[in-house]
Amino acid sequence: MADHDLSGFEREAFTHGGSTRPVLRRGSGPAVIVLAEIPGITPKVLEFAERVAALGCTAVLPVLFGTPGHDPHPKAHGLLRGALYTASSLWNVCVSREFTVLATGRSSPVVDWLRALSADEHKRCGGPGVGAVGMCLTGGFALAMAVDEHLLVPVLSQPSLPLGITARRRDGIDISPEDLATVRGRCERDGLQVLGLRFRSDRLTPGARFAFLRRELGDAFVAVELEDEDANPEAALPPHSVLTEHLVDRPGQPTRAALDQVLDLLRTRLLPDAA
Repeated sequence: MADHDLSGFEREAFTHGGSTRPVLRRGSGPAVIVLAEIPGITPKVLEFAERVAALGCTAVLPVLFGTPGHDPHPKAHGLLRGALYTASSLWNVCVSREFTVLATGRSSPVVDWLRALSADEHKRCGGPGVGAVGMCLTGGFALAMAVDEHLLVPVLSQPSLPLGITARRRDGIDISPEDLATVRGRCERDGLQVLGLRFRSDRLTPGARFAFLRRELGDAFVAVELEDEDANPEAALPPHSVLTEHLVDRPGQPTRAALDQVLDLLRTRLLPDAA
């Protein structure tokens, strides 16, 4: 692929708590907050957003890091430039106070801003509620955002925080105990379903993390776990990004089935008449 020129996407800004960030938008209908993975809103993330918009939803992409539309694949800009760009995005996240990279038992501070964005988009777009799809470092954000009643579809694609450098960090996710208790209550009371996606070999999203979510949320946590051979072999990195870089976009492929499961959940919960 090559860089995406962001055609078809509107660019706005959203401010909350003294923090202003750019936001990309596409489509109409109930909002789905698409939270990009490292290194940012790549062409593959934009492709996913286009599918969300095609459902009849509004894809809303906050710019949390990186340059929107930039393609990090070595074929686009070379191996060295791609690696430097990814490293730069990761460094900016690691030094930012908005992201809880290592600490356990905490929701990242940026989640407050995302919750305000979600509430604003629900008011703006209407519908029964909002969806949130987090990927990689933002995967757990979708779970923490589900403390709000209007968040109806939390999807955690390869949630990678806190970084699993110890057993304790692997056996948990970046959400505070209070927020987790609220989400658990919504699962028990309202039938909220939390969907998680990962490749089984992915050390950034260890199996212990999904085991933790099963213990905490019970049957409300639905796990999709894929094998290495299911991943796109043309991707630059080992199997990790289920919905984007490692997607094999052909019917009958496990990653395509996982993508369809995400889209079907969004359709069922946010577009009940269409479903």
